[in-house]
Amino acid sequence: MGFLKRLLHIPTNLILPIIVFGGIIAGLGTYTIYMSKAHMYLSDDPAACVNCHIMTPYYQTWFHNSHSKWTNCNDCHVPQNSVISKYYFKAMDGLLHSAVFTMRTEPLAIRARNASSNVVMDNCIRCHTQLNNEFVKTGMISFNDAREGKGKACWDCHTSIAHGKESSIASTPNAIVTPLPESPIPEWLKKAMAKPKE
Repeated sequence: MGFLKRLLHIPTNLILPIIVFGGIIAGLGTYTIYMSKAHMYLSDDPAACVNCHIMTPYYQTWFHNSHSKWTNCNDCHVPQNSVISKYYFKAMDGLLHSAVFTMRTEPLAIRARNASSNVVMDNCIRCHTQLNNEFVKTGMISFNDAREGKGKACWDCHTSIAHGKESSIASTPNAIVTPLPESPIPEWLKKAMAKPKE
């Protein structure tokens, strides 16, 4: 303790409040990480997407689509060229999503940003390279080329892919998500918080 005090030049009367404040911050941070199921975002489990209820219709349209048999959310929505770019993109997108959902500024119908659209289209091309080059010979353009009118984005023609243009929280108000992600609240706490029956 004396070394820390000498190193940081902290007055003796402030050491205990700093430790208590640091403990509160660490506790709240740990609680936030636990309740938000942050560990799920390191995986490729699609259930991580429905940790936010607003993602329910998007999960449903993917789940009931042919893509769900072969892909997960990350196969389409994050870069696949390296582990570093994958997790960097996931982190940046995740921070943006967290800010939008925390501030309650999410739109009724969520649409991909240009960066996300570029990644999704690159992944369409990556998975369907043989189809594009050998069978139908449509060639491959980038999403930026499609935005400039030099061609079409994949989903301009393939409108029934995982999240068609009709996907929004209002277009699927009673969407049932199965399996629902497991609640992070322990059973003992649920019982303690339950109202006593009258």
